[in-house]
Amino acid sequence: MKRCSLLALACFGAIAFGAEPSANVPEIPFDSAHDVLKLPPDLYLGEASGVAINSKRHLFVFNRGNSTGPAYGATAAQILEFGPDGKYIREIGHNLYAWSFAHTVRVDKYDNIWAVDKGSDMIIKFNPEGRVSMVFGRKKEASDEGAEPWKHPRPPLPAIDGQFRQPTDVTWDTQDNIFISDGYINSRVAKFDKNGDWVKQWGTPGNKQGEFNTPHSIAADAKGNVYVADRGNRRIQVFDPDGNFLREITIDAPLPPVVHMWMGTTPTAAAQNGAMGGGAPWAICITPGPGTQYLYSADAYPGRIYKLTLDGKLLGMLGSMGRQPKQFGWIHEMACPSENELYVAEILNWRVQKLTLHPAR
Repeated sequence: MKRCSLLALACFGAIAFGAEPSANVPEIPFDSAHDVLKLPPDLYLGEASGVAINSKRHLFVFNRGNSTGPAYGATAAQILEFGPDGKYIREIGHNLYAWSFAHTVRVDKYDNIWAVDKGSDMIIKFNPEGRVSMVFGRKKEASDEGAEPWKHPRPPLPAIDGQFRQPTDVTWDTQDNIFISDGYINSRVAKFDKNGDWVKQWGTPGNKQGEFNTPHSIAADAKGNVYVADRGNRRIQVFDPDGNFLREITIDAPLPPVVHMWMGTTPTAAAQNGAMGGGAPWAICITPGPGTQYLYSADAYPGRIYKLTLDGKLLGMLGSMGRQPKQFGWIHEMACPSENELYVAEILNWRVQKLTLHPAR
């Protein structure tokens, strides 16, 4: 798919896939349940950074709650489990050593729960009972003289096998190999085998093929191919399980005539060519097989969700930025248990919405 120039994107819209005008891609009708979670009276969500669903249809929400500390440096990470009816069940990992700043949560095919904590640089695997069963990475020791936030030197420091610098997400292939997007500093994908042994890494900071600018979300299809949401480069890169580049997907759809910003002003032209651009993938998910799988991707501006085929054809889009039901404030993670059922976790609106799509309408 050919990326359009910024001028063409701003003035005329863009080409969505091949020669098909994105203006022909339909808006998908949908319903929203924005109060799907039944929280106890004394429990509140903070920024909802992650959402996942298991085989029993239990929802797991990773949020930056359980924190009344200072604005800088407070622990902000908490996993909450809810039943199929949305009723609160339990908190998983209360006061866990790895908790610092929640990023994403995933559930594998065995119903293990995986939490990715950007603040502690750790990825934690919980078994279905909620006990820690595997640990990746290591947070900085409180006693260390240099225990401070990571810097962003240019050129960046080399990545270290088994160590993470602000990781973002995790997925698995058909052989249960583990792929971790890492992340804000290292800009790479780290691969481990199913036993947790280091295999390899690929990717460095940059904008060329196989390079990344904040790999922010990651997912795998039924063949084991790995889809990396290269947010800062406004694209999704697809690799085989060995890290060989397969293709690139960009989402180029015309911006709405008027977009009411959730906060601040309309992103600058430079920002719209990166993380705050239309179609920039903040969160991705792939519907399960067998049968046809679909790729969903969400951006922050103008706040839409896009439905695509796995080869990148844009089939439809939905939603807009805002605070009301059926509007979104920075979708940070999505779970898509079926083609027409999505769960979206929003950073700015502190909530999870359940979306039911009606493409036949």
